Amino acid sequence: MSNNDSHSPSLAGVAERYVKLVLAMGQHDASYVDAYYGPPAWQQEAVEQQLSLSDIKAATDKALALLADDASLRALNLRKQLQAVLAKAEMLQGTRLDFDTESARLYDAVAPHHGRAYYEALVAAIDSLLPGDGTVSERVNALRAQLAIPADKLRAVMDAAIRAGRERTLQYIALPEGEDFVLEFVTDKPWSGYNWYKGNYQSVIQINTDLPVYIDRAVDLGCHEAYPGHHVYNVLLERDLVRGKGWMEYCIYPLYSPQSLIAEGTANYGIELSFTEAERLAFEQQVLYPLAGLDPALAPRYAQLNALLAKLGYADNDIARQYLEGSLSREEALEWLVNVRLYPAEKSAQRLQFYDAMGAYVINYNLGQDMAKAYVERQGATRAAHWAAFRELMSSPRVPSALLE
Repeated sequence: MSNNDSHSPSLAGVAERYVKLVLAMGQHDASYVDAYYGPPAWQQEAVEQQLSLSDIKAATDKALALLADDASLRALNLRKQLQAVLAKAEMLQGTRLDFDTESARLYDAVAPHHGRAYYEALVAAIDSLLPGDGTVSERVNALRAQLAIPADKLRAVMDAAIRAGRERTLQYIALPEGEDFVLEFVTDKPWSGYNWYKGNYQSVIQINTDLPVYIDRAVDLGCHEAYPGHHVYNVLLERDLVRGKGWMEYCIYPLYSPQSLIAEGTANYGIELSFTEAERLAFEQQVLYPLAGLDPALAPRYAQLNALLAKLGYADNDIARQYLEGSLSREEALEWLVNVRLYPAEKSAQRLQFYDAMGAYVINYNLGQDMAKAYVERQGATRAAHWAAFRELMSSPRVPSALLE
């Protein structure tokens, strides 16, 4: 397509309609609008109009009709985002979607299904790594218990992890002057970390301290929430698309939309892009463990354990699907989370809270990571090529299903 097509009046008009529809949806679900830094008047209009869900659906259908003949990437992305608005409006009206239908309609992707036996083979490998008495879950949690970051060391450890992620990111991605974030510690949340993007290249990053924060989470959360994850993702969208091209659809981020698979997937893949396994082990052992006052001699074994635990990631999807569809009771889901996913009991209860609140959103982390990784690594063989493809993936219109092509 020519460049002029992407600036066509009709697309600009649809983009504005889309933003206003997402703001209208936000009046029905307080968690729907994750970030907005567009015109305050549009937000005020949503508050004053209080469009009904039926009105939102009708207006969304009209916006979709305007995109019918446009095959540009920008239009494809708008179409997928608008289709997710429709799906969420139906859900808020009481339509019950099964897990895979919900994930397809909201996130443009469906996770594979695995039975318990698939995960038990992985649990057996962890059993071998951590011999001893008690269940595998108990042994995993006994090791973890030695690796919780003390509360009075948490800020210093997180600051160091985020700084390291930023240094690595800046080697490959130029960021605008003045981009920054505020780091806060919070409680009583169903998630472990969150990035609230405020516009003007600023984020508020919150870390939940309800549960122990283990030493491996410092790099995970630092990369995922800040650099090169959510903070960088939002900064690039604002600079390159909203300011650079005037594409107003990117001044808003609806949580329950295909954009979330790209956002969560790149944020998770950004961890391994920033640190090879060897680099991460060295950084944690030489910098983070001493900062936290933990025994660096535990680092290699803990890294091995975490590599195996990562392979259990898809269990989150399978447990959530069966629990939300009613084939696992609450007690059975908790048992799976403890004995299959190997979460501590208190973390397992928090995960159920997350499934209840977020539904199929859970696929965006693991499936999103694998889709982002596969896409990026198909674009070239070197680290520099991977960073270039990663940057392009984060700062151009992308839909999850297109990552498979």
